[in-house]
Amino acid sequence: MQSTYDLIVIGTGPAGEKAAVKAAYFGHKVAIIERHTVFGGAEVVTGTLPSKTLKETALYFSGKNEKGVFGIERSLHHKATLEDFMYRKNYVTESVAEEIKENLIRHGVDIFMGTATFEDEYTLSITSPSAPTQKITGKNIIIATGSYPYHPANIPFDGIKVHDSDSILHIHWLPKSLCIVGAGVIGCEYATIFATMGTKVYLIHDKQTILPQIDQELARSLIVLMQEEGVEILFNTSVEKIEVPKDQEAPLQIRLQNGQEIKADMYLFAAGRSGNTKALGCDKIGLKMAKRETLAVDEQYRTNIPHIFAVGDVIGFPSLASTSMDQGRVAVAHIFQTQDLQHLPSHFPYGIYTIPEISMVGQTEEEMIASKIPYCCGRSRYADMARGKIMGAQSGFMKIIFRKGDLKICGVHIIGHIATEIIHFGLELVESEQTLYDVIGKVFNFPTLHDLYKYAAYDGLSNLTGHKIKP
Repeated sequence: MQSTYDLIVIGTGPAGEKAAVKAAYFGHKVAIIERHTVFGGAEVVTGTLPSKTLKETALYFSGKNEKGVFGIERSLHHKATLEDFMYRKNYVTESVAEEIKENLIRHGVDIFMGTATFEDEYTLSITSPSAPTQKITGKNIIIATGSYPYHPANIPFDGIKVHDSDSILHIHWLPKSLCIVGAGVIGCEYATIFATMGTKVYLIHDKQTILPQIDQELARSLIVLMQEEGVEILFNTSVEKIEVPKDQEAPLQIRLQNGQEIKADMYLFAAGRSGNTKALGCDKIGLKMAKRETLAVDEQYRTNIPHIFAVGDVIGFPSLASTSMDQGRVAVAHIFQTQDLQHLPSHFPYGIYTIPEISMVGQTEEEMIASKIPYCCGRSRYADMARGKIMGAQSGFMKIIFRKGDLKICGVHIIGHIATEIIHFGLELVESEQTLYDVIGKVFNFPTLHDLYKYAAYDGLSNLTGHKIKP
């Protein structure tokens, strides 16, 4: 007999897991479908946690860190191997995946392993090479199938020397040289990770600027820091042809549109992802699609079919684990009218795990200029903070953007050590519309990096009045 559920969730990534658990918590009969043997989607398997763990591992084994502590490099007892580089990533992936599975089981969610395909608007068939096909029915369905790397037809992906952002996590040796195409979040993160490990990195970008979604003062600072680490950035060009040698020991021959040729051990294409919707059979039931195979949804994450919702990377931007989790929770709130979480907040932090980290919340300076709002900025440097001096910080800064009229803080932007942690106080400042004087009136532990906020606020007042004000 075919089972019927109050809710079926497709995918165990951050959006799918949180949606399933929340619905089960409120007493609903819930099923979740996962086609991979490891739970967690991009958060655990191919993106968030693996790449961030590699970042920390790279810092450890290189003997460097984001702060430049004491200007000393650690001496290893042995040269870092691929096993060293991947050990922590594999440990984190496996342990968190198991925690997700246990959380689903603890909440009484029925788990089905296999690939889900729509039979009709309410029925899903689940196919697996190791089990008979099953069919289940859901009064409501949430699609949280995530995304996969975009594969241009002219790139000979082989998972050995030519990689996408998924397969690069399973390399069999550490390359001496790496050519990365795409200077977005993924491309910049891997460029800094491999450069920190001593790999010669070529970063190819078809525009003049990187990371267009962040404040460009921080983007320019990251460019300088990457170049200081030996990353060779080639702007305003793209790859015309890749020649993969028969001899695995020989380098790739990469020809650029500007005529330049590059020889590199490996190639990483990191310029875009597409929604994981092919296997679902969306056209069969008339689900409305958006660009790059993503699903179109409204503000409640409802598709054009009223009882089918979509959350996470499968709907596109912002494609963050943090926002995906709450998208899943919001969708459940609207499905079952739990009245607890009707929408995501208007402001959320954005983190980029490059070396050094970048994080921001609120408006960029470019957005302030475009909106024609009179504004001013205040800045503070890690190296000028007492905690920064203790750590031996040589780079990194905070930038606060505020309105001239009422001093309301509109944006906070940080590049430097643990920027993704420090930003959360900035989130509160922007979200609650606080002013420079509110920051100056706060008391922080001393010495801490939170002094960056107070020093930036005083610098903002100085820039506004033309008089130097000492914190």
